[in-house]
Amino acid sequence: MSGYAMESATPAEIGTQALPPSDQWSTAPVVPAPVCRFENFLGAERAATLLSYAISREADFHAGTVLDPLSGQVSHKGRSSLVLPVTSSVFSAHLADCLPLVQEVLGHRAALTQTLTVLTSHGEGGHYGIHTDASRVRDVGTALSAVYYLHRTPRGFGGGQLRLYDTLLADGGARPAESYRTIEPEHDTIVFFPAGAFHEVVPSTCPSGHFADHRFTLTTWISGTGPAATESGDPFRIWPWLAHAAERTRPLADVEHDHDGASPIALPAADPATRLTLPTPRRTP
Repeated sequence: MSGYAMESATPAEIGTQALPPSDQWSTAPVVPAPVCRFENFLGAERAATLLSYAISREADFHAGTVLDPLSGQVSHKGRSSLVLPVTSSVFSAHLADCLPLVQEVLGHRAALTQTLTVLTSHGEGGHYGIHTDASRVRDVGTALSAVYYLHRTPRGFGGGQLRLYDTLLADGGARPAESYRTIEPEHDTIVFFPAGAFHEVVPSTCPSGHFADHRFTLTTWISGTGPAATESGDPFRIWPWLAHAAERTRPLADVEHDHDGASPIALPAADPATRLTLPTPRRTP
């Protein structure tokens, strides 16, 4: 027992001298970008084979580029990574099978018809500053970005996390917020998010200096036709706001060729036998 006397608690009033009244709201909502992540995406055997392929193509990688949305000039500003444009019918089939579930989770209803893919490699000092993927797709309001991670085990690099920034809505507009979520580059995992979301890859380290110890990804941009929409009952529709925030990063003129040399391929239809769906929730009797 405490030695203090028990007294009934009474609420204290915080008056206008301590907290002056406000005539209007000054808060602005900060909304996280929707994200969907899968573990064991390709499976151990295919992931190991793909990693071996990436390492074997070391001589074919070249420096990754960025596209200035105003001038249209290609440079390496804000980015240090190696890229190799690729295509894969097997990888595209896996994407097609999981996309219906991804779109359900992200609240996205646009028709997706093609993909653009590059292998990337980040070694010592590798990074990619804050950006959107508006330069990769024709309509940033309907496109998805997907990043599939590969690396040796144990991991031969440090850092290299993906930062996915929230969106601040204020003054009738939208812009990237200071807050973000961090996604670890775990082997054989893939993450999907709106192409209009601001994101960055933080600097990586690679103590051995060996190419095989780099952080590898298959980075894919998935686009198509039709408006991005959400379920009719969704109380907040973030997709148009993300596109609005990314508007200044979208090229003023249509870009005929990808600045890293990637070529689009058609997205196959999902296979009814292997298509991913959400499990049915258990109901208590």
